[in-house]
Amino acid sequence: MKRRAFEEICQNIRDQLAAGKLRPGDKLPAERELAEQFGVGRSALREALRSLEIAGVIQLKKGVKGGAFVQSGDPASLTRVIQDLVHLGAISLGDLTEARLLIQSGVVRLACERASEEDIEAIRRNIDATEEASRLGHHDERRASITEFYRLLALATHNEILTLLVDAITAILLRFLREVSDELPGLVAHRRRFFRHLQARDADKATRELEDHLAKLHKLLAATFPSPPPPRRRRK
Repeated sequence: MKRRAFEEICQNIRDQLAAGKLRPGDKLPAERELAEQFGVGRSALREALRSLEIAGVIQLKKGVKGGAFVQSGDPASLTRVIQDLVHLGAISLGDLTEARLLIQSGVVRLACERASEEDIEAIRRNIDATEEASRLGHHDERRASITEFYRLLALATHNEILTLLVDAITAILLRFLREVSDELPGLVAHRRRFFRHLQARDADKATRELEDHLAKLHKLLAATFPSPPPPRRRRK
């Protein structure tokens, strides 16, 4: 299928980014110049620019010093894409939790290998904060510290891609978890056991500990949000 004019423009700009001809902070030429460059009308060009802005590739600024500027990259755009696919049914909750389990297992192993003393100390403080919020019954603070735990663990791998993936999946699952009334018992005890294994750099035990916790959590989610039956195929 032939791409529409605005799609061709979007792809061309993305190709320039990939080739290093455009870099974060660069300003694109004025609309009239771009329209002449691509051989399209102003309406098609503006549609392309709006599409790239929504995707987080560029930022449109108004005023004398305004224009279209290449963004440095918005990690939140990855979350939005995956979240939309989940809501549209293209990705099931089961697929999401299965992917999370596999990713987190790899994260734990890398963290055991690469975590600095500062990384480990940050995780310890996080567990302390989770315990304190649980003791005081501060549910919002407890949920925030639980979310931060996975981010700190991902940061301890010193791998930017893994951190982006963990942030995206955790943010999406948090929306489901807010609707779950029951909370898994023994969370803090689990975190303490996990921390001892992490501190000892025992990847096998740390991985098993986290996998066991996530499997229980994902089972709770599956029971609360059962997957819809697959759509019926039309008979020919």
